[in-house]
Amino acid sequence: MNPLARKRLTRAALNTAGVLVFLFAVFPVYWMISTSFKANDQIFTTDFIPFPTHFTLDHVERVLTEGVAGNPIWVYMRNSAIVALGTVLVGSAFALLAATAVARFRFKGRTAFLITLLVVQMIPCEALVIPLFLNVKRLGLYDNLLGLIVIQVGITLPFGVWMLRTFVAAVPRSLEEAAWIDGASRFTTFRKVLFPLVAPGLVATSIFSFITAWNDLIFALVLMKESSGYTMPVALQYFFGQRGTDWGAIMATSTLMTLPVIAFFLLVQRRMVSGLVAGAVKG
Repeated sequence: MNPLARKRLTRAALNTAGVLVFLFAVFPVYWMISTSFKANDQIFTTDFIPFPTHFTLDHVERVLTEGVAGNPIWVYMRNSAIVALGTVLVGSAFALLAATAVARFRFKGRTAFLITLLVVQMIPCEALVIPLFLNVKRLGLYDNLLGLIVIQVGITLPFGVWMLRTFVAAVPRSLEEAAWIDGASRFTTFRKVLFPLVAPGLVATSIFSFITAWNDLIFALVLMKESSGYTMPVALQYFFGQRGTDWGAIMATSTLMTLPVIAFFLLVQRRMVSGLVAGAVKG
């Protein structure tokens, strides 16, 4: 086999593997959306029905009109949005400042701090439920969305610091030194030079924090007492009953739950590329 044919065969094999991975990742999302528009007789059949032959909006209308546990679905959506956006804003700010300090300054205990960040990420969240519950209750944040935001910030902060540290360390010091020579202060250098260059990492960290806080179930279930304070994952589990599971409502609610995540990603992803060169210094 000549080199050109071997190259084409390799490319075709890689493209095929990429398509298979894409289909494997997309199929659960497609099945969720298609099931939310299927009638019950098509959902509970043993036959494989890839497309809804009888398109229906009954499940979506029932979720939107009847709500969950006596509350409109928008109440849970609002609570999830408050917790997720609060986690992103507070967590990203702390992560960026901590990452800048770790990457730019040498201080005693720096290595131990970085190792601690890795160790903390290895601890399962389930092992922290009881101590965090006691601390939240002692601080008076039980049954309060602010308590959930504080918990989610603590969970996502180690990953954010570790990721942003690599972005800050990748920025050449010469860019900051050039700004200092031109008379810029440290804060101005951070705002106009460093921040635009680490914006892609900040966007990636924000997406991770948003998804983590949005999908959290255990802390929202344990730390909230009233059903009006529950988030979307907690509302979703109400459709699982002892006598059966309402798969149509589950898929409809899951589809609605996915839309804000997609909207948030589309909102911030355009800033990922623009931040790569926004802080460049003219020669």
